[in-house]
Amino acid sequence: MTKKILVKGPLMSRSGYGEQSRFALRALRARPDLFDIFIINIPWGKTGQITEETEEKNFINWSMMETAEYLKTGGTFDISLQITVPNEFEKIAPVNIGYTAGIETTKVAPQWIQKINEAVDKVITISTHSKKVLETTTYDVKDQNGNEHPGWGVQVPIEAVNYPVRLYEPEEVNVNFETENNFLVVSQWGPRKNVDNTIKWFVEKFQHDETVGLVLKTNVVSDSIIDREHTSLRVKALLDSLGERQCKVYLIHGELSPGNLTWLYQHPTMKALINIAHGEGYGLPLFEAAYNGLPLVTVTWSGQLDFITKPNKKGKAVPRVARVDYDIQRVQPDAVWPGVIQEDAMWAYARESSFKKMLGEVLEKEVHYQKEASALQTHILKTFQAEKMYEQFVSHIYNPTPEDLDWEAQMDEIQIL
Repeated sequence: MTKKILVKGPLMSRSGYGEQSRFALRALRARPDLFDIFIINIPWGKTGQITEETEEKNFINWSMMETAEYLKTGGTFDISLQITVPNEFEKIAPVNIGYTAGIETTKVAPQWIQKINEAVDKVITISTHSKKVLETTTYDVKDQNGNEHPGWGVQVPIEAVNYPVRLYEPEEVNVNFETENNFLVVSQWGPRKNVDNTIKWFVEKFQHDETVGLVLKTNVVSDSIIDREHTSLRVKALLDSLGERQCKVYLIHGELSPGNLTWLYQHPTMKALINIAHGEGYGLPLFEAAYNGLPLVTVTWSGQLDFITKPNKKGKAVPRVARVDYDIQRVQPDAVWPGVIQEDAMWAYARESSFKKMLGEVLEKEVHYQKEASALQTHILKTFQAEKMYEQFVSHIYNPTPEDLDWEAQMDEIQIL
């Protein structure tokens, strides 16, 4: 007997949460014997929507219409899968599962803990880092009667499931690289991503090297024309403040297909992907670059630790990247987000000198870092296969016992008779 599952999330959004939603959908669709899928799509800030016509997009649109009709007739669900931040979780079905990217800092807000405990039976997140922070954050609180409750935290099970590898044929991007040694950044321009320092320190490092370029795929809010103008002005103002330079900076803005990104990751002039964000729930561009064989320049902290490491002969997980030293300190004031990012939470701050050193090393020791990237690529392609990740995800949603399957088989047999 299949379970009616409501998937509520930003399935049409071009964002990290959008990709997370579509991964969940793919995992559930891999088991039509277990799930009858219904969909409610929700907006995700001002992010753009997927426009490419695919079978998956058509399925989402069809399911959304079917769900709307089903709800009009008073239809109910066995399970809800809610893909959003925890303070938006709610009771929708007899079994409710929250699927969140979690947090990039060292603690979660008390509002998250309260909503998780009240609304869902389980939480699935995307990395070991997020799982650990959700499990270990506690507060000393008092209830409405004044009774103290020390060590109050999440009371439901928390699981972590990583993303799978998704391979695409390269599709050329309309950009002419004049430089032979390029570094790639794929990040939205916000406080957490540390883009200002990335650009500033890069230009200072290669200010007098005309062979080096920074390929900046970014936006501030969306892929709109207005955002493109705003982003261009922001880049220009920052570069103007740094004075004369010989290195190049290429701005790529707007919607790119997975094939376009693959082309950038695999471009023969691309030497590494740079990410010195303060923290990642997972770090999808890092992951994609790694399984495309591109070296990484990054800090060894937060969500990316799940895939930037490879076990050595003794079984110890060793990062196979150009490691940027960092310090764990409080989040900056402009990053505080009431109910999400706590004022006293902490995250990583890349050290300027170490970042600049690693940029130089990637060029000076190119053969070494290409070998590291190749070893990591082989490990990821083997470990993060789609079928494995789908199976792991589904097992945390609904894992029927042999007795359940026997009973369902008996019911099928009775129906046939």
